[in-house]
Amino acid sequence: MAVLLTLISILAVVLLVGVLIYFLVRIIGVLDRVGGTPTSYLAKIRMGVRAIEVETGHLPVQATALNEQLGKIAGGLKAVDDQLVSTAGAAAQQGEGRP
Repeated sequence: MAVLLTLISILAVVLLVGVLIYFLVRIIGVLDRVGGTPTSYLAKIRMGVRAIEVETGHLPVQATALNEQLGKIAGGLKAVDDQLVSTAGAAAQQGEGRP
């Protein structure tokens, strides 16, 4: 009886190891398709991200310059707004003086 249980245990371990090897090989195959070759999905994504990085690399410098220019424009628009408010106030006062 002990010999039979030992053989069944050994068979179960061999079966477990065999199934484990089978599924690990399948997982490795999927991982190779995803990122193991130069034509894999991961390589294509990496190439696209690099292209975007190269194409947009100049934006931080340009954004800083643009922000400075927009700050100057905002100051000018504030002066125009102040002038229009005073003009509208003067026009309203002149309109009240008419009969």
